[in-house]
Amino acid sequence: MTPYITIRKAPGNWTVRAGGAVLGESSNALELTEGDYPSVIYFPREDIAMAFLDESDKTSHCPHKGDARYFSIVTKSKTIADAVWSYEDPKDDVARIKDHLAFYTSDELTVEQL
Repeated sequence: MTPYITIRKAPGNWTVRAGGAVLGESSNALELTEGDYPSVIYFPREDIAMAFLDESDKTSHCPHKGDARYFSIVTKSKTIADAVWSYEDPKDDVARIKDHLAFYTSDELTVEQL
């Protein structure tokens, strides 16, 4: 793995909430640290209520991780556009994040350690 990115099992239990709803909770989340950026928690897809997510048209490319696709979160009161991303076919050095989802945090979307 490139020294620029480190991935480890995130300690403890983690939850993600949007619009007052719990989208997921996991004791198997991964913590990815990339350079000087804040760490990001990646949740296993099977621990997330995928019914709240709609795939969007947005994509992006990271030279270290590969191509990401995005999802919007649909709550009772609103849609939070492009708030979730996933690397469906990540580069070999970060293969552990395959089948995981990460979330942009905001006032409407929280990722917390329980």
